[in-house]
Amino acid sequence: MSDAFLSRLDKAGLDLHALEILSGGEVIYHCCPDGDRPYPAYSAAKSVTSAAFSLACDDGLVSPEMPLAAFLESPLRPLMSDAFKELPFHRFLTMTAGDYPFRPAGDHWLREILSLPVDHSDSSFHYSNIPAYLVGAAVENAVGRPLMSYLSERLFEPLGISAPEHQLSPEGHFYGATGMSLTVHELALLGQLYLQQGRWGDTALISRAAVEKALTPHVITPAGDSYGYFFRIAEGHFSMVGKWGQRCIVIPGKGLTAAYLSHQPERSEELYRTVLRFVSEEL
Repeated sequence: MSDAFLSRLDKAGLDLHALEILSGGEVIYHCCPDGDRPYPAYSAAKSVTSAAFSLACDDGLVSPEMPLAAFLESPLRPLMSDAFKELPFHRFLTMTAGDYPFRPAGDHWLREILSLPVDHSDSSFHYSNIPAYLVGAAVENAVGRPLMSYLSERLFEPLGISAPEHQLSPEGHFYGATGMSLTVHELALLGQLYLQQGRWGDTALISRAAVEKALTPHVITPAGDSYGYFFRIAEGHFSMVGKWGQRCIVIPGKGLTAAYLSHQPERSEELYRTVLRFVSEEL
């Protein structure tokens, strides 16, 4: 594969930090113009939190229908509204738990979040970092140890990924929504795992049932695509997505995974469409 596509992007002013394409699980293209190193993956971290939830489901610790509130610290219960106490995990995983502010704030995020006047009867799609943080904190309590320790043992180490740099909240929980850095190869491996329906070699790291649940379209977004459990789903492909042009596109029908890291605050959608068209039509 030549560098013609990268040259095309460069001429269009769509620069990349790194690009990797896998076909049938094998790397067919790997290029890192800005260095082969970890870069902020931003909201692609939400898909990692989805994986943590799926693992905890496989372990019988949580389920999509269980109330998330039951897994938060009991001293916080007086702050919880009756409506919040009843919300199942799947409402948070699909961004349909209410119209939260974009990100948590304050010196104790959970207290601040639980004090917000949110209308939980609103089940439309509202994108925010808060649902992913709540899922990550609840799953961390469910598994009984730091979520990065759990993920490293169950997911990252089997994939050959060193524990990535990640952000914690002021109270010490895994942020779960952003704050994670990955190399382009690590991002591609995570997408490949979902292409392989949770299997890695002879081992099922995540059950096929949990993968299918995560990749089922649950709600239509204002952008016109669908949303699973912290995965973007569109016709013929699904994605792990971070702001400003961090993305792993998986095309099951072609057995292709394309991951890229960039910094395109104004043109990330254009970059996505350009890479998708190239991978879909020219490979």
